[in-house]
Amino acid sequence: MTDTSPDADLPLEHVHVAPGEKTDGPAPAVFVLHGRGADEEDLLPVAAELPDGLHVVSLRAPDPLQGGYTWYELDLSAGGLESSQPDVDDFRRSLDLIVETVEAAVDAYNLDPDRIGLLGFSQGAITGLSLLLAEPDRYAWVVALHGYLAESHADLDPDGIEGKPVFVGAGAGDRVIPDSRSNAAVDRLEAVDAAVTRGSFPGGHGIGPQELEAVVEFVESRVR
Repeated sequence: MTDTSPDADLPLEHVHVAPGEKTDGPAPAVFVLHGRGADEEDLLPVAAELPDGLHVVSLRAPDPLQGGYTWYELDLSAGGLESSQPDVDDFRRSLDLIVETVEAAVDAYNLDPDRIGLLGFSQGAITGLSLLLAEPDRYAWVVALHGYLAESHADLDPDGIEGKPVFVGAGAGDRVIPDSRSNAAVDRLEAVDAAVTRGSFPGGHGIGPQELEAVVEFVESRVR
């Protein structure tokens, strides 16, 4: 990837990284969704390992939190962090903002609307899976790392989800979002006939070398 280009005026603050080689027409893109308390710079090292032909648009969540940003507040009414869910109103607002930003970025950066991927970690993974289930035709593929399927979207069975490529990664020692929650998301996605690749990797709530290698392989197979 090249150096970041000046940001267009989009609904969400972001970083845009153009493909390493110029393209004659619209090019594929990945929209990157960071985790709770991070920012739009956090996952750029991961995105830098993806194929050079991709535009990278890494988004900043709308609400400040502990030196970073968050996509939504947590609903802890069912217990502790291990059973938390997104606050419904915050979540809906962020989902709408992301959709608006994707639409604006397609024109601003000459993206191919039929080759848009999502890559999210933690809150970003939860958000990405919900975006996919809400409107699967918008996205060519999704990578969801160390997340789960929000209750607000878990029962959706939309047209267009059949055969949609989804990579779901989890950490065997993740104490923030246990791999059991990621596995439950996989089970639901398989039930609606998405084409799911699942992986459980050593370590906790982070992206280790083995997981990154698997993500790169998955994305390469989608955009080659």
